[in-house]
Order: sequence, then C-alpha cells, then structure tokens
Amino acid sequence: MPQEQEQRNRESRPPREGRGAGPHGPGDRPGGGPHGPGDRGDRGDRGDRGGPYGARGGDRRMEGPPEIEIEKLMSDSLYLDNQAHSIVSRMRDMDSGTKSQLRRLYSAVRRAVRAPESERQHEFVMLRARLAYTIARHGLRSLDQLEKLLLQVTRKNDNRGYERFKDLFEAIVAYNE
Repeated sequence: MPQEQEQRNRESRPPREGRGAGPHGPGDRPGGGPHGPGDRGDRGDRGDRGGPYGARGGDRRMEGPPEIEIEKLMSDSLYLDNQAHSIVSRMRDMDSGTKSQLRRLYSAVRRAVRAPESERQHEFVMLRARLAYTIARHGLRSLDQLEKLLLQVTRKNDNRGYERFKDLFEAIVAYNE
C-alpha cells in the first residue's frame, strides 16, 4: 500500500528541471550552464529574450533612476526642480519615511553649508554618513540617489555644488509636504 501511494505522488508531481539528468551532474552539463544548451542558463544566444540579459533583466546597474548629474544640477534650475519631483515621487511609491526625518536631514544640510570653509568638506562627509545611516535604518531606498550625489558634491568640494545640493534638498522637503 505505501508503495502505491509513493507511485501516485511521483506521477502527480511535475518533473524537476536541471536536476542531474544523464551522466552529468547539475552543474556539469554539455552546453555550458546548469540547464544545458539553449535553456535559461545558456547566455550564448541573446536574440529574442528582451535584451542582453533576457526578459528578467539581469543587469542590476540599470535598475532604478539614473544618477543625478552634478554639473547639470549646478547649471540648470529646471533640472534641479525635475530631480526633486522625481525623488519625492519615488519616496511616496517606495518608502515609508516621515517628513520629520527629511526635515532633520535638511537641517543637517543647512548646518553643513554654513560651516566655515575649512571644515565644510568634512561636514559634508559626515552628512553623507548620516544620510547613509538613515537610508539603511529606515529603508529609504528612494534617497540612494541623494547619497550618490552627495559623494560627487563632496569630492568636487565646490561652494556652488554645496549650495545646489542644499537647494535640491529644500525642494524635496517642500514637495514632500
């Protein structure tokens, strides 16, 4: 009786793909990948699967919005405004961050901009650390772009870049109200 039940269970299960068929083990098949030739694991032909990495989009660098360009931010006010709107829109879609968290960060940005010139870069380095902590602690993935931009601004160490970063943050706080 138990053998009959086992047989019925095997028959009702769908066949398992990629599990040691033939003389080769799962990762040792002719044709390259663990699935054999022409299967999902084979990256040889990229023709009709929606791009270079297939329909599932294996290229992680293309996920999310493009980085904010510091030069464009410094020279184009409309670009700054569009980026602020974009970040706030992503915040509403992705995150559960509070307005008070954002205002606290903005206060820290304002303090860093007002710091003496000899200490300003250090203040922005510390601000980036604080922003990274806040993003990680509260899951604010929509602010990742700001962290990358803050790194660019800090490396550039230009007063105008610091001011524009502050302006962007101010716009984000305003549009988030």
